[in-house]
Amino acid sequence: MARAITRQVGMAASADTPDRAQPQRDYRKAMSDNIAYALLVYTGLQIFVTMRALEGTKGSLLPYVALIVLVAAIIPGCRRFERRWEWLSGEAARAAETGVGPAPDLADMFARDRMLLWALAIGLPLVLTALFRGLAALV
Repeated sequence: MARAITRQVGMAASADTPDRAQPQRDYRKAMSDNIAYALLVYTGLQIFVTMRALEGTKGSLLPYVALIVLVAAIIPGCRRFERRWEWLSGEAARAAETGVGPAPDLADMFARDRMLLWALAIGLPLVLTALFRGLAALV
C-alpha cells in the first residue's frame, strides 16, 4: 500500500515538471502496434515455412492452399484482438499504465493478450504447416 502511494506521489511530482514528464503508454496503440508486428512475423514465417514445404513436394497445390487459408484466417482473429482494446477511452488507456484510475488491472489483460497474440503468430504457421505436410504425405 505504501509502495503504491509512493508511486502515485512520485508520478504526480514528475507530471508537475514539464521537462521531466514522460509520455504515458496508450494500450490501444500498443496493442495495434503488436498486432501489426505479429502479422508481419506470422506472414513471414508462413511464407518461409510454406516455401520449405514446397521444396519437398512435386507440383502439389496443397502448400499454396495452406498459405492462402492461413493468411486469410489470421486477419479476423487479429481484428478481434484489436477490437477488445478500442473501447478504452484515452484517459483509461493511459491511466492503466500508471496503475491509477478506473482500470489499473488492464496491464494484466494487455500482457495476456499480447502473449496469446505472439504465441499464435509464431506457433500457428509451424503447427498448421506440419499438419498440411502430414496431409500431403497421406495423399
